Amino acid sequence: MKKDIITLDDIKLLVDSFYSKVREDNLLAGIFNTKIEDRWSQHLEKMYRFWQTVLLEEHTYYGSPFLPHAKLPVDAEHFERWLKLFYKTVDGLFEGENATRAKWQGQRMAEMFHSKIEYFKNNPAIPLL
Repeated sequence: MKKDIITLDDIKLLVDSFYSKVREDNLLAGIFNTKIEDRWSQHLEKMYRFWQTVLLEEHTYYGSPFLPHAKLPVDAEHFERWLKLFYKTVDGLFEGENATRAKWQGQRMAEMFHSKIEYFKNNPAIPLL
């Protein structure tokens, strides 16, 4: 029986499992591996803090999640694949209120990031910080 996402260890399992899929995906791996290079451990730590803040309401993430993604060479297909892998990971490991919330937050982030990236592609001004 699956349990909900309720501890930092659950967050780490989710993040590690998800990004292992991303790192091997034929569409996403090149983008992520090129951008992150040999800094995967730092990226994963940041993702632990992000999801810990979002799902467990333990405020450990400080930052602007969009800016590092603003100039990535991605489009709707990449976001659809990201979401498919994210949903598959969440559903394969967890069930419950926070698992449902994780998928909702992932959907929201994908839509927002895609919209903003498209905007900056078409309006190449420097984003205001």
